[in-house]
Amino acid sequence: MLDTASVPVQKPEDRPTTDPAAALRPAPRTDTGAIRALGSNPATAPIVLHPGDSIPHRRRVLYIVLLGALTALGPFTIDLYLPAFPVLEEDFQTTAALIQLTLTGTMIGFALGQLVVGPLSDKVGRRVPLLSVTALHVLASTAAALAPTLELLSAARVLQGAGAAAGGVVAAAIVRDLFGGRRLVVMLSRLALVSGVAPVLAPLVGSALLAVMPWRGIFVVLAVYGAVMLVSAIIFLPETLPKARRSERGTTTVWQRYRSVFSDRVFIGVLIIGGMTFSGLFSYLSSSSFLFQQSYGFDAQQYGILFAVNSLGVVLGVQTASRLAARFGPQWVMAWSTAVLVLAASAIVVTDQLGLGLWGTIVPLWVFIAACGFTFPCVQVLALDRHGKAAGTAQSIIGATNFGVAGLVSPLVGWIARDAGITATTMASVMVGCALVGVLSLWLIVRPRTVERLAP
Repeated sequence: MLDTASVPVQKPEDRPTTDPAAALRPAPRTDTGAIRALGSNPATAPIVLHPGDSIPHRRRVLYIVLLGALTALGPFTIDLYLPAFPVLEEDFQTTAALIQLTLTGTMIGFALGQLVVGPLSDKVGRRVPLLSVTALHVLASTAAALAPTLELLSAARVLQGAGAAAGGVVAAAIVRDLFGGRRLVVMLSRLALVSGVAPVLAPLVGSALLAVMPWRGIFVVLAVYGAVMLVSAIIFLPETLPKARRSERGTTTVWQRYRSVFSDRVFIGVLIIGGMTFSGLFSYLSSSSFLFQQSYGFDAQQYGILFAVNSLGVVLGVQTASRLAARFGPQWVMAWSTAVLVLAASAIVVTDQLGLGLWGTIVPLWVFIAACGFTFPCVQVLALDRHGKAAGTAQSIIGATNFGVAGLVSPLVGWIARDAGITATTMASVMVGCALVGVLSLWLIVRPRTVERLAP
């Protein structure tokens, strides 16, 4: 589903420059609606189907790094301070439940912020929402570092979450503005890799920071991170949404953008799959510290090593999925990955009930996490490839759904285990339920055989 009608064109008199936006300038169209890149002989120059196809390799790598860092800002804002919970509880002389509410507030701010930033970026362009909301993140991080009371810290955390929302939404929308087809798969897989690994690595980085600084220093680090992203976006990221696309018929209002997205059956299906997969992963993240440190006797270092090994599963899954999806189609990659999610989570329950111990848990758990890595990029590709004109809106819905549903589902592990404590079975039971919903959504709503193959 190419969106060539909305791609900006390059004037013949333009020549390659070092201008970051040079690749976005107009070029003559062919009879097929594609764009022909200019050269010494325009008549024989290669066809460029999307504006990003003519971006030099080095600048494309720069975009991957910057957009990946922007995407990671959200997960790091949410998870970086998790190891400081006991210190916060002691510092503010309060309960663990109230400290956990600061995390809930951050996720609420993050989800709501995405729902605002996404449609806004489709209406006014990518740069203005990105720069203004990232600036809010810097200010909120500074306020959190200086907060004298838990109430002020909680308020700052909500604003922090909202301020971090722009990164992932706008990054994915920029990728969709520039690329399509198989290259879109590759670029979005890079962002999905960051989205999958960052929540796993953030607590480890937070633990390392706590070893050299007080908990307030974590928020100073987040403020600096946000400031670096703000300056980098100002210097290196051009506006990628042409003015003509901001007022196209049928997508001129927020309501029209939401309606265009929610009227798509395939989008609804992959939205459910993404939310359930992310919830299954968060069920592991929210319960693993209790399971492995209390039930299996891990110390902090062993627990960190486990996290690192599991993060390799996400990396392997995302990188492999990008190649398979480009060749066979993302819907068929998900047909396998969602089935593996069910089997791996079920295997954890079976091995735990058979008393097979630690290895009976961590091996199928690694397979489950790798299957999550296979699923995440396919969800984004199917959702955004179909909605180039409302990419910001579509991505904001994906992000808000992932974190919103995960925030509701992951506490089920603790509720199920409220009497007997968290075990591998209680953790995996929620993971099995999430995976089963994803499988049903794929075959009953998405229906892979009805999804067209990706264009070149």
